[in-house]
Amino acid sequence: MGFVKEFKDFAVKGNVVDLAFAVIIGAAFGKIVDSLVKDILMPPLGLLMGGLDFSNHFVTLKGQKFATLAEAQAAGAVTLNYGLFLNAIVSFLVVAFAIFLIVRRLNASARRDAVAVVATTRACPECLSDIPSEAKRCKYCAVTVSSRA
Repeated sequence: MGFVKEFKDFAVKGNVVDLAFAVIIGAAFGKIVDSLVKDILMPPLGLLMGGLDFSNHFVTLKGQKFATLAEAQAAGAVTLNYGLFLNAIVSFLVVAFAIFLIVRRLNASARRDAVAVVATTRACPECLSDIPSEAKRCKYCAVTVSSRA
């Protein structure tokens, strides 16, 4: 019975629930980024490169010739889809850049918050508890502290 209780405690912790929501939101974000790459970024990039459609760039490994990837797949041809791979690389770079910007913002916010805490508290010389910088007596051990920070 201990194993079941331990698993239940693990499964209902906030971190597991937060992770589940993050996976769901991440999947939705992935679809948005995929559409951004396929429908917004790649068409102008293809146009700049002479009207290329990257999603239809492939090589058949047995030498057959097909006009589109869909035709090759319908015929059961073995293909090397380097255009789709290029789309996946661009999608990854967009996601990685977006995550970088989010993490960068969170780290800057955390640094700002840490500076604010350090500026308003100090350690009691006797019990090492955090006390307000202006305190004259520690509220935990009642030792008189100097007014120096």
